[in-house]
Amino acid sequence: MKTDLLACPLTHQPLENAPQTLVDTVNAAVAQRALRDATGTLVREPLDAGLLRADGLQLYPVRGGVAVLFAGAGIAVSVPAAPPGGQ
Repeated sequence: MKTDLLACPLTHQPLENAPQTLVDTVNAAVAQRALRDATGTLVREPLDAGLLRADGLQLYPVRGGVAVLFAGAGIAVSVPAAPPGGQ
């Protein structure tokens, strides 16, 4: 998914396509009924893909090719952002 115009609805940080390994991890938690979104609602539908916030702390679902970019849809994750300079 082209992401150069997409931003987090809360922080306005850029979003990028999430690595497939992260999407797989999130989907495993969805299958186990162990994942909640930012509103506290149980996530019941697996993600086709995800958009990861620049700081690596929030993931927005992509389902059916459509990014779900409202604040409540965010899923807290723990993927630290790359340090400045890519090191």
